[in-house]
Amino acid sequence: MSTVLFTWGAALLGIIALCMFGRLVAGPTIPDRIVALDAMNTLAIAIMIVLSVVYDSVVMVDVAIVYAALSFVSTLFLARYIEGGQ
Repeated sequence: MSTVLFTWGAALLGIIALCMFGRLVAGPTIPDRIVALDAMNTLAIAIMIVLSVVYDSVVMVDVAIVYAALSFVSTLFLARYIEGGQ
């Protein structure tokens, strides 16, 4: 029963990520698009963690941690690029 609930939760997170993609495309400014991209990355990490519980896979947690670190660094890089820093 819990596997079904976790799977539905992952599907719901995926639908929310698709809605966030609409904000990524239609964002009025570049910072809005970066925030939408960061939110999509966070949702992708959450999906990985939920699916790691469903499939009982520790490797997916490791991949999610690495993806979170890369997402954080890329968000910092994009913010610095927009700010005009070198």
